[in-house]
Amino acid sequence: MAPRPTGPEVPPEVLAAFEAAKGFMPADEGLALHAAATEAAALGLPLLEVGTYCGRSTILLADAARTAGVSAVTVDHHRGSEEQQPGWEYHDPTVVDSEVGLMDTLPTFRRTLHLAGLEDHVIAVVGRSPAVARVWGGPLGLVFIDGGHTDEHATADYEGWVPHLAEGGLLVIHDVFPDPADGGQAPYRIHQRALKSGAFDEISVTNSLRVLRRTGSGI
Repeated sequence: MAPRPTGPEVPPEVLAAFEAAKGFMPADEGLALHAAATEAAALGLPLLEVGTYCGRSTILLADAARTAGVSAVTVDHHRGSEEQQPGWEYHDPTVVDSEVGLMDTLPTFRRTLHLAGLEDHVIAVVGRSPAVARVWGGPLGLVFIDGGHTDEHATADYEGWVPHLAEGGLLVIHDVFPDPADGGQAPYRIHQRALKSGAFDEISVTNSLRVLRRTGSGI
């Protein structure tokens, strides 16, 4: 197993905001994400997240971005991924828009950032990841893939955003489970694709969070 990344300690108020926010990322994976974001931010390029949900992980990217003077960009349609729909394991009825009958995590996300004092350091893009990726024009220092967990969605996120990742930038993938008994395999398959491409070296493993550094071209 690759060593976990080390970085500056997360400010107590940022960690408290992370722990109070609605979401699924455990603290140890959050600390690893923050360390990766801090390292990647030194490139002077934006940090991008696919899969905002209610902003739990966005808080950590935003803190790293604020310290480095770059922007954190987070992309989500805010209608929830497959496993968050009614009748599924991760459904939360408190984030359903009662007027239209669909999930809408955007208001909760905005409240999360406001309470954390990080609104000015985040660019929130509301839209579907492949459509946003097609119009994105610049290099990125970090791409964090934590969106839909079907092969269709994970592959689209990978193929849409990884070409924008700068040399030396970091690719972070969440919910990577080598054993199918532990979870869905789509994130694991894009993780394996990245390693087999020859364009990435894995630099850390923290439970289901994987951090890879771009060392060459290609996806």
